[in-house]
Amino acid sequence: MTGPLLRVKDLTKNFQVGGGFLSRGADVVHAVDRVSFEIAPGETLGLVGESGSGKSTTGRCILRLIEPTAGEVWFEGHEVTALDAAAFRALCRDMQIIFQDPFASLNPRMTVGAIIGEALTIHNLAPTKRAFTDRVVELLETVGLQAEHMRRYPHEFSGGQRQRIGIARALAVEPKLIVCDEPVSALDVSIQAQVINLLEDLQQKFGLTYLFIAHDLSVVEHISKRVAVMYLGRIVEIASARDLYATPLHPYTEALLSAVPVTDPKARRKRIVLQGEVPSPMHPPSGCHFHTRCPIRKLPLCSTEVPPLEQKRDGHWAACHLRS
Repeated sequence: MTGPLLRVKDLTKNFQVGGGFLSRGADVVHAVDRVSFEIAPGETLGLVGESGSGKSTTGRCILRLIEPTAGEVWFEGHEVTALDAAAFRALCRDMQIIFQDPFASLNPRMTVGAIIGEALTIHNLAPTKRAFTDRVVELLETVGLQAEHMRRYPHEFSGGQRQRIGIARALAVEPKLIVCDEPVSALDVSIQAQVINLLEDLQQKFGLTYLFIAHDLSVVEHISKRVAVMYLGRIVEIASARDLYATPLHPYTEALLSAVPVTDPKARRKRIVLQGEVPSPMHPPSGCHFHTRCPIRKLPLCSTEVPPLEQKRDGHWAACHLRS
């Protein structure tokens, strides 16, 4: 296909919290604030930021696990947010998710075979019991597990093995896009590299496209072609992984990268310690959301005008009044 596989335009998600009868007096959490980006077929876009920045909510809104408040999500020319239940169910085959917690995302009362094969039954992809069993075994072996594992239960597996089961479940319907929602953050460091390598191998084998959500910048650098940085519900910078890590433009990205451990002393950046706390998404600052912690802010410009996400260099976008 020509053009992006996924296009997100002005995606917004607000949550009402508190309040009483008929939600009077309720506060609004601005979890995702007019987020826009594109992902090309076969590409991996890393989405990074601190906890609470809106990364996971963005991924779940794309899949309509959470209904967005506003904005558009286009997948292969179809506006996902405008589809009825039947049309969206058919499209679900092409868009899957790998969840963060491999312990909570698998039903403890179901065998591994039933967990992986559930989607085969829902989408009528295994007409006979033999076809069902053969497909489940094939998926298990694809992610590095064994055929006999299909008769076991999730509690009998380690965290890394459970995440492999989650990956197999996502692959069952042969998707084109997989949202990887912090798929290695709950795993030991020694296991993280194995799962990342598996995801890369599967991408090459099946032509998959990933939205890879994470807070670990070193993991994102390894797997992503491009990286988008989120802060308090907004994307503040998008660039190729090479450009972003070599020459970050947004002050927030600079601060994040300064904290990443490196083995080469010559490659170390000066540590940037941000002052103050992350503002509440219920009452975000006016203007640039980052201005209350920004070491180069210029008032009143940064506190009154929202910086647009604009192209500063070839393929390098940033939302900052003071960087070009």
